[in-house]
Amino acid sequence: MPEGDSVYRATARLHQALAGQSLLSSDFRVPALATRDLKDYVVHEVVPAGKHLLMRLHPPVAGSSEFSTKPLTLHSHLLMEGRWDLYAANERWKKPAHTARVVLKTSTVTAVGFDIAQVRLVPTEQEAELIGHLGPDLLGADWDAQVAVENLQSNPQQGIGQAVLDQRLMAGVGNVYRCEILFLKRLHPLTQVGQIADLPAVVHMAHRLLTVNKDRTRRVTTGTERTREPLWVYGRAGKPCLRCGTPIALLKIPSTSEGSERDCYWCPHCQPAV
Repeated sequence: MPEGDSVYRATARLHQALAGQSLLSSDFRVPALATRDLKDYVVHEVVPAGKHLLMRLHPPVAGSSEFSTKPLTLHSHLLMEGRWDLYAANERWKKPAHTARVVLKTSTVTAVGFDIAQVRLVPTEQEAELIGHLGPDLLGADWDAQVAVENLQSNPQQGIGQAVLDQRLMAGVGNVYRCEILFLKRLHPLTQVGQIADLPAVVHMAHRLLTVNKDRTRRVTTGTERTREPLWVYGRAGKPCLRCGTPIALLKIPSTSEGSERDCYWCPHCQPAV
């Protein structure tokens, strides 16, 4: 389940493998980009933006088309199932070929984007049209906690369980971290933002959890990577709370961006309703 930390790791792997290399070929298996050819484009960098992945490409030489003479950005949003894998020449893919949406080959590696719901290619100067709506990136170099707090405060009647998932307010929190943040701050998921006395502490916890996990292969919120129970509440419905023993509960909370309901795990004793 890609969240800000897993997208951060994915971009780091892609950047290390591809930056500075020319593409020998590109294969877009999405209708809108099926005819696009990025052969000889050079991968400049791969960077995250919240839960979005941006691969910036420089054209090999100036051409006749205004679009093709400008740097391009290959944007992908992994959503729930998407992932990028790297393979050596002739190495067998780990997922079925029909699930591949993008295949990029260089002289040393093949990058394959599987099950990616959103794939777009735009001039880099137009990136803001794709990610300009995002709030401060929790793992970004320009992270601004105060702006994130102010964004959350803009709708005091909104439940905190819905607000922290809204990427327009702060970018990078997914469902796992939503549940863990609220548990650690002892907040009921339906508590209105305006009722929270120390909202900066909630934002700080979000930043702390993503930061400590961004370089880990295993996401952990309860202790060290060797712990048997890496998460406090997520995915533990009906199991005893690791803090008090109360069975973990589950409720559905509508998503502001996707229009669907998402599972939210919480402890009725440690996170009482206000």
